[in-house]
Amino acid sequence: MRLTVGKEGQFKAIGEALKYAEEHGERGVTIHIFPGVYHEKLEIKQEGLVLEGEDAASTVLTYDDCANDILPDGEKRGTFRSYTLFVDAAGVQLKNLTIENAAGPREGAGQAVALYAEGEGIVVSDCRLLGAQDTLFTGPLPPKEVEPGGFRGPKEFAPRINGRQYYRNCYICGTVDFIFGSATAYFENCVLESLARPGFVTAGSSPEGQEYGYVFSHCRFTGEGPEGSVYLGRPWREYAKVVILDSWLGAHIRPEGWDDWSKEGAHQTAYYAEYQNSGPGAGGNRVSWSHMLSEEEAGRYTKESVLGDNFA
Repeated sequence: MRLTVGKEGQFKAIGEALKYAEEHGERGVTIHIFPGVYHEKLEIKQEGLVLEGEDAASTVLTYDDCANDILPDGEKRGTFRSYTLFVDAAGVQLKNLTIENAAGPREGAGQAVALYAEGEGIVVSDCRLLGAQDTLFTGPLPPKEVEPGGFRGPKEFAPRINGRQYYRNCYICGTVDFIFGSATAYFENCVLESLARPGFVTAGSSPEGQEYGYVFSHCRFTGEGPEGSVYLGRPWREYAKVVILDSWLGAHIRPEGWDDWSKEGAHQTAYYAEYQNSGPGAGGNRVSWSHMLSEEEAGRYTKESVLGDNFA
């Protein structure tokens, strides 16, 4: 089934097309979105669905919920209800789209998720993910929140099931922890831009025993901020794993590379590694508990090794 959205489409709103596709129960639906700005808060719960624009510059999904919004019951919205697009299904593909949470620059907004992605076999290609703090969440959640109610949202009580995700030719921007979560995720030929303030690119929460966390291959880490103002990552949970291969790192990256988030135990449990990176932010005086990989070690982090052979 192929559906279209926009002035020239069958549906005027993306949410209407998603509802129609779900109600008609077919797997493998493609929803094509004509150029435009769509101010909608969206959920995809249908396996194998393809959501595509004509190109990311002209096809924009935007919303502006944020963690510090106060809901009618007096409770804060929280991070995990702030998303613009929530993907909760296997085999979903997102193509040629901008997905934006526009709340981020607002004073006091706090966390504001653009894309909340959870499911096996999710592929995001040629997309722009725009936000500030917590732009991209790669579910599942960690097993337990630190503060009561901290995981309030659609997957708060769901089983924590790891899924593999692939991000190709994407632009992702933000400030603090703008890529975070527990999934196995492979980023290839992506641009990761840190916006003007000091911050952190990743906040991984790989569970104990999971072989892979985040892998960045042939990516560009760019930034508007001062030289040496941004960490490559910090551990949201103690077993975070991030590997950066054959990538270009700008001068905004701090010489020590990685922060422990005041979790000294993470020096033994987290895994942060690099291989043959270049640019003014590469090398440096990295923390002693990170790793510089040998060619043989780096061979464990090919796309096929991390994701298997079924990803396009």
